[in-house]
Amino acid sequence: MKLLNTFKGKKIFLTGHTGFKGSWMLVLLHHLGAQVKGYALEAEQTSLYRQIDGDLMCDSVIADLRDADRLNTEIKQFSPDFVFHFAAQPLVIDSYNDPKYTFDVNIGGTVNVLEAFRKLDHPCSLLAITTDKVYKNKESSIPYQESDELGGHDPYSASKAAMEIVLQSYINSFGLNGQNQKTSVIGRAGNVIGGGDWATNRIVPDIARSLLKNETLVLRNPHAIRPWQHVLDALMGYLLAIAQSHISENYIYNFGPDTEEKINVEDLTKIAMKVTGRGNYTIDQNLTALKETGQLLLDSNRAKKELGWRPVWNGQEAISQAMNWYLRYEGGEEPLHICQTNISNYLESAKNQYV
Repeated sequence: MKLLNTFKGKKIFLTGHTGFKGSWMLVLLHHLGAQVKGYALEAEQTSLYRQIDGDLMCDSVIADLRDADRLNTEIKQFSPDFVFHFAAQPLVIDSYNDPKYTFDVNIGGTVNVLEAFRKLDHPCSLLAITTDKVYKNKESSIPYQESDELGGHDPYSASKAAMEIVLQSYINSFGLNGQNQKTSVIGRAGNVIGGGDWATNRIVPDIARSLLKNETLVLRNPHAIRPWQHVLDALMGYLLAIAQSHISENYIYNFGPDTEEKINVEDLTKIAMKVTGRGNYTIDQNLTALKETGQLLLDSNRAKKELGWRPVWNGQEAISQAMNWYLRYEGGEEPLHICQTNISNYLESAKNQYV
């Protein structure tokens, strides 16, 4: 599969373009020569989108996913070749603080995207991003497969599992998987990390802030094991899936690191501090009483076999790449240039796979 020419000159409608993962996708799509129209809430003042001057790489529409009429109008007028649905309320702790908003955005907002998508009168493909947390958590060392039961203890995880049920209903009910000129794929990624993430209550930006400010990092869940992966590994998996959606029998794919990698939060912190040569941390497991998953692993064999995808950077390399981004930023390098360099280096490492 020669991926790099698939999106050249194509029109891509990208929801959530002002978020962390959406901003990285915007830079990547710009590199691939796509024409992008973004639809999202205003970017945070401290955000990767503002740091890379994202408005220069897309037609940016600042609007709410819950505004069905506005969303439908923007998608219809743009007449896209692809719809990439990234927009979401993405944080577990925020979902405890405002569960209604989380469910309204993640479920209702997705329905609005699907309604606009299915009403398009020309061929189009949909990429919908969910999460590894859609699975019913059994705190098991056995990696989850795409056919495993969905669940969700916290409001965020439950909203994304419900979102998937909605997605699968639309795909099966309205012929959005190869019929009616429409194809669709669902991507379930692991814990995505990378430079330029400034969100609160996420471990890598928390580490970066503590290092940049010379503050002690407080870990609340040090033994939690997650499928850490660099954002570019996830994004390339998504692109491979949507590029092959017209020939694939399946439409749901896991994208995670190799299952033998089991790096917990404390290990990640130690690797990050070794890369930067500074920092310290303390553990306070009573910092929050909110329930979080202890262990979560993904089986990505379907993506490897059917799509030819594989992680290019393992967990340690992903952590190193992320922390080096922050070090280069601290040193005065332009964030967009750092991202572009990361993308060039990544594609060079994977040139036999994607070029």
